[in-house]
Amino acid sequence: MNELALHIQNGVLDAPVSLGYAVLAAVTFGFCVVRGRRDLDDRLAPMAGLVAAFIFAVQMLNFPVLPGVSGHLVGGALAALLVGPWVGALCVSVVLIVQALVFADGGVTAIGPNVTNMALVGTAAAYALIALLLRVLPRTPTGLAVTAFAASVVSVVAASLSFVVQYALGGTTRLESYGLGEIAMAMAGTHTLIGIGEGLIAATTVVTVARTRPDLVYALRGLRRDAVAPPAPARPVPTPGGVA
Repeated sequence: MNELALHIQNGVLDAPVSLGYAVLAAVTFGFCVVRGRRDLDDRLAPMAGLVAAFIFAVQMLNFPVLPGVSGHLVGGALAALLVGPWVGALCVSVVLIVQALVFADGGVTAIGPNVTNMALVGTAAAYALIALLLRVLPRTPTGLAVTAFAASVVSVVAASLSFVVQYALGGTTRLESYGLGEIAMAMAGTHTLIGIGEGLIAATTVVTVARTRPDLVYALRGLRRDAVAPPAPARPVPTPGGVA
């Protein structure tokens, strides 16, 4: 089952599924560009470049998960926390495209499915949980670490299950004696372990940034704006004689 991984290679999915997901990824990428431009400011623009470079560098480092199985940071949760869901999805997409075209990490014909799984589904799942947890947990280093960890695990597992859907639609690699349910369980189980490793990296990174420059953490800035209630209107103070 080592051919079934998040970095899909050429030939794992058939042409119609690969093409369909390429169109979906391109349309969604364009939507993220439009929405991301609204978020870009003097802080977010350079931060986006740093996040993309960090994800690219860390993805080159694999860590052991099981005998014969290794994993690396995907980056959706980390990017969503630091630069938001729209720009975060763009950062991960650019990393995946460069990896496929320059380093052959992931097939060229599978760029659409890979971007869909890791950049779009993974980042969306991560930010949905981030938006929930940071409204429940205290906005402290501990709360931020728990959020980053949980969002990373959910992000990686969601991306792996998205691949299972793609494989069900057009997988060309046949696995003897494995049904689709068994493949889904194997992918989810393995990528839960990978997500734990990613969660530790993401939590450490985000907490480090938040301790020094909390204004650079997109999620905290957005929640801080939402959490501040508008001031109550001033009530006139009566003066003697009944004249306000």
